[in-house]
Amino acid sequence: MTKTLKCISPIDGSTYLERPVLSRADADTVVNAAGAAQPAWATRPMAERIKLVRAAVAEVGKDTGRMALELAYQMGRPVRYGGEFGGFEERALHMASIAETALAPLIIEDSDQFLRKIEREPHGVVFVVAPWNYPYMTAINTVAPALIAGNTVILKHATQTLQVGERLAEAFYAAGIPRDVFQNVFLDHDTTSALIAARSFDFVNFTGSVGGGQAMERAAAGTFTPVSTELGGKDPGYVRADADLDAAVDGLMDGAMFNSGQCCCGIERIYVHESLFDAYVEKAVALVNTYVLGNPLEAETTIGPMANIRFATEVRAQIDEAVADGATAHIATFKADDGAAYLTPQVLTDVTHKMRVMRDESFGPVVGIMSVKDDDEAIACMNDSMFGLTAAIYTKDADAAEAIAKRLQTGTVFMNRCDYLDPALCWTGCKDTGRGAGLSVLGFQALTRPKSYHLKKV
Repeated sequence: MTKTLKCISPIDGSTYLERPVLSRADADTVVNAAGAAQPAWATRPMAERIKLVRAAVAEVGKDTGRMALELAYQMGRPVRYGGEFGGFEERALHMASIAETALAPLIIEDSDQFLRKIEREPHGVVFVVAPWNYPYMTAINTVAPALIAGNTVILKHATQTLQVGERLAEAFYAAGIPRDVFQNVFLDHDTTSALIAARSFDFVNFTGSVGGGQAMERAAAGTFTPVSTELGGKDPGYVRADADLDAAVDGLMDGAMFNSGQCCCGIERIYVHESLFDAYVEKAVALVNTYVLGNPLEAETTIGPMANIRFATEVRAQIDEAVADGATAHIATFKADDGAAYLTPQVLTDVTHKMRVMRDESFGPVVGIMSVKDDDEAIACMNDSMFGLTAAIYTKDADAAEAIAKRLQTGTVFMNRCDYLDPALCWTGCKDTGRGAGLSVLGFQALTRPKSYHLKKV
């Protein structure tokens, strides 16, 4: 019996779509085709590869209404937000714009005696395992620069967003990218691990859970295949005494609640200077109470269901445990909360770092808020986490923000904003967030290997 992957829509729990997984033999055929196509693709002029990727991006942008509708069905984001094309395009086109410079040879000497240089060479076949929470944007982070750099790409998308991989393949083929150069596949975990263990890929990029990243690294153990991981976070925000309070509330609460809190760089912990604490909580609670929880297909809905009932179950468990241990929940249950995927967004105070809601990744619409007396206490609290993706500081003092940033154990530090990925900067993390370098010049370096030339002229 053929095994299938099912996308269960969070809107009503129905099966939105179902796809059969590849057998190991069929998966090997895909991998072999990608490997065979890679040398010819790499020898095409870079300008041609860039042009084709740009054209593929334009194809995706031809129907953003369909994108928004399909994302609502697959993972619950309200249609009012219009899909992901803005960020998708921004990231891909930035990488296209810097490619020639980022991948240019480093000339050490070019004299009448020697040519000494370092060039960047594509890895070969790049395997991208993409998550469901921002399925277009997270995939393109690696797909676009990998193709531009001369790699072929095999994409495996999350079960919750199976259709996204298909839409990307359609767009890339319509733009003229050869089918063996970019392939979308449906694989189960066992076949995925077996392929990695068999050295089927030359580079693996995984975005997802800590457990998933560990499985990728275990599969690759001993193969020397580079594995890049981005495994989420427990990202903190800090509101200093000099912060613009309204801007801090608007920015951090949006960072905590947008996409039903399902963002790897979403704000999950907020530390507020004691002088602003009461006012911050009052304004934050008032803001969250204006949210409209409901069917993501309806225009008035501002916060949709979580992508899967099991995700909502985990968030409810963290909230219930925290309240049982003394936390105060400030948001009364919303009418649309069904005890399943539709979950009331929650603001908690009287929380401690002994509570899972302040320690484990929630990945849902809940945030704990604590009072701190100064920068040192805030830094200690922000660093007290097994994750390290981003941190946000709200202050009017840029020098203070930079000084605090140097002491934070995290991949990115924001000032007066949060929950954003700047494609010109390296997207990276530390600790259990994993290890990788996405986008920016460093993204191209990660997707290629250095090759040195030491040529003595006779």
